[in-house]
Amino acid sequence: MTGPPSSDAAAIGQSLQQPEVFAHLYDRYAADIHRYVTRRLGPEAADDVTSETFLVAFRTRKRFDASAVSARPWLYGIAAKLIGRQRRSEVRMLKAYARTGCDPVAESWAEHVDSRVVAQGMQQELSGALAGLSAGDRHVLLLVAWADFSYQEVADALEIPLGTVRSRLNRARRKIRTALGADPALTIDAMEVA
Repeated sequence: MTGPPSSDAAAIGQSLQQPEVFAHLYDRYAADIHRYVTRRLGPEAADDVTSETFLVAFRTRKRFDASAVSARPWLYGIAAKLIGRQRRSEVRMLKAYARTGCDPVAESWAEHVDSRVVAQGMQQELSGALAGLSAGDRHVLLLVAWADFSYQEVADALEIPLGTVRSRLNRARRKIRTALGADPALTIDAMEVA
């Protein structure tokens, strides 16, 4: 093997004959998925869910759509399903954030001081509002806000129609704005930093 495969589809295809090639996907995406899972479930579950995401991906790689441009939505989709299994833990954690106002992951993500101050002030209310969303709405909102997914990537990851992504995102944003009683632009900025 001379270097990493040129595309995710090539890496997955090549891994069918040379399983070690699948490690290139891990190298490309594991850190991002780990951060996303940490933000959703906390640091205690992140290692396990990230590992399980890649284990499931490796075991099901024959079913990967080779015409896909990137394996990123596929991997996040697997992670989202695993996160869904731990929904009760996630809701308990979000309620704890709402009570304490402390999100240990947000500290490492803050890049702008003023955004950080706004986010800290809204963190308790935001966590409580997130805990009150349905699992489907929360998945869509957090993939857009925390994983920086496009609507199409969310649809691919969750295996739902694009229209469903739009309606869930609209509903989730409306519920968050109502819960926070905040300026809509401020709410979205706080979500991205938090």
